[in-house]
Amino acid sequence: MPEERRFLQMSDSVRIALSLHLPDTPGPWPVLFEGRPYRKDDLSWAAPVYRRFVTEGDYAVCRADVRGTGSSEGVAEDEYTEREWQDWLEVIDWLASQAWSSGSVGMYGTSYSGFNSLQVAALRPNALKAIVPIYATDRRYTDDVHYGGGVRRGIDFLDYPLNMVAMNALPPVPSVYGDGWREEWHRRVDANSPWELRWLEEQDEEPYWLHGSVFKAYEAIEAATMIIAGHADGYHNMAFRTFEALRAPRRLLFGPWSHMSPRFSLPGPRIDHVPEMIRWWDRWLRGIDNGIDREPPVVMFVRRSTRPAPDLDEYRGEWRLEPAWPPERLVEDRRELSSASVAGRGKAEEDTLEVRGDVGVTGSIWCAAELPFGPPWDQRPDEVFSLVYDWSGLERELEIMGHPRVELTVTSSTPVAFVSAKLCDVFPDGDSALVTRGILNLTHRSSHARPEPLAPGQPVRVSIELDATSWIWEPGHRVRLDLASSDFPSSWPPPSAGRLTVDRSASALVLPVLDGPPPEPRLPEFDPGEPTPVMRAEELPVWKIEEDVLAKERRVTIDHGFEGYREEAGIGVSARYGGTISVSTEDPGATRAEGGTTFELRFPETTVRTRSHGVLRSDGESWHLLLELEVAEGDDVWHTRHWQRTLPRLLQ
Repeated sequence: MPEERRFLQMSDSVRIALSLHLPDTPGPWPVLFEGRPYRKDDLSWAAPVYRRFVTEGDYAVCRADVRGTGSSEGVAEDEYTEREWQDWLEVIDWLASQAWSSGSVGMYGTSYSGFNSLQVAALRPNALKAIVPIYATDRRYTDDVHYGGGVRRGIDFLDYPLNMVAMNALPPVPSVYGDGWREEWHRRVDANSPWELRWLEEQDEEPYWLHGSVFKAYEAIEAATMIIAGHADGYHNMAFRTFEALRAPRRLLFGPWSHMSPRFSLPGPRIDHVPEMIRWWDRWLRGIDNGIDREPPVVMFVRRSTRPAPDLDEYRGEWRLEPAWPPERLVEDRRELSSASVAGRGKAEEDTLEVRGDVGVTGSIWCAAELPFGPPWDQRPDEVFSLVYDWSGLERELEIMGHPRVELTVTSSTPVAFVSAKLCDVFPDGDSALVTRGILNLTHRSSHARPEPLAPGQPVRVSIELDATSWIWEPGHRVRLDLASSDFPSSWPPPSAGRLTVDRSASALVLPVLDGPPPEPRLPEFDPGEPTPVMRAEELPVWKIEEDVLAKERRVTIDHGFEGYREEAGIGVSARYGGTISVSTEDPGATRAEGGTTFELRFPETTVRTRSHGVLRSDGESWHLLLELEVAEGDDVWHTRHWQRTLPRLLQ
């Protein structure tokens, strides 16, 4: 089953690079399609999974590089452009029209290609019959790498934005593109501008972020949709709301996983999700009556009390089948903050919190992907600088599923302030395990499109929706709510110091509790995933927390990368990512992130290298951005460029 590489010319004459994997059996076959910007021929080779779809499912598979990336021609102007969508419509039409194709196409992918699976499905191409978005989002402003709760992401600046500056400057693969690859490389580098420039400008949920956000167009999706989500992944909030809103055939597989394949995710339990995808394709691309559409459509891993660890191998818990969403037995458990005990604060009606920018490191990163970006650890170090509300030990299990929320009456001393809320499971010996979290820029309390400053000294009512979750507190454990003024480094700190005052008597934690036994007694069964990965000490990435006492600064440093060799193509690959984000312990507005990415590709024809360097810093009024790019072939650095921007902080 050899991989066939070819180019498909688009309506504007730009050629898109495709890789085709065709079965050895007699056709025609349905076709599975994935389109990504992450370089199919060297950096993100996924042929083993494609081959499983071919050999185990008897499907044809097509992978494409987004225009201007990998070996495709053109310019990569941004994520999810109208032109990208047009390319995919043309590719799908071409796939459906081939003699070896049955005419039915499925689209799928993880992260970026999960996003565009939803986006293209909303355009309703005739041949697209089913999609499987994995770790995707339906709302780019609230649930993506750029913003959360109206707050700019923090440490993520060191990863994806700087990663794409360097990756988009790499050349087409010479052996794939053929003659003229170097000229195409030079055109690409000259034409590309970093995507981060636009991302920094767009600070509210205006049309830029609404583009590609299908939460306003669920009714347009007619393709049968199977959503795969993970508790430790950042892209899981779309799971419940998208499933509930879809009118097409739908299924939700919600596991414990991080932004890694369910087959080898840390944390687990790990499963082999490929057979589950094949069952979905068989039903909706082949019309096989395999019963998957009559099974309970929500397949959920319910986590239960698990001691926290940043390298957690597996959550405790069990799989569950739910016949509907929301479940009929779902009830709200409203817990007034006045009914909780607050350590060291007695029975006061109001609780005051000094605003700090360095609280939150124990929560890890918002979207765990791989070590060091693992699950949160014990929350107690951050709880020292938080308002901590405890409810008495449970006499029986308490199970939640859905989106908890926190309703607060809060007063700020400054026009811009944030509230971070973390729901925890406290063990009898004191360990505090993070269950779910949420953050809200209080100027976005009514709208992400039209934020309004706070009136200092005037109380406001706000509602903070926490991330989608399921969890069981075991008897003897306590429910805990932590409120803080920041969630560093996952989110960028607020612009200034000050005070937040919470009115206990007018504030509550609202839990989505499952009351009663599950209506479906059967338990789902899956093929097991891969064994726990073993890493040598020298391979472990860096996640380092430092406090410079005299400089009054807290820093988080990350460093990770990989080496690889594509034997069939003779391509050596190396990548390195990392940097440091720091915040003043006295002035949260004084925050700085600096880092970069280096890629080196060792082709048989030559060796190429790109390096990005970036600095994003803030004060109380402005954002300051510096981006630099270096491009080399062999020892010759033939292109350098830098970009600088200073922009006002718009109520951020």
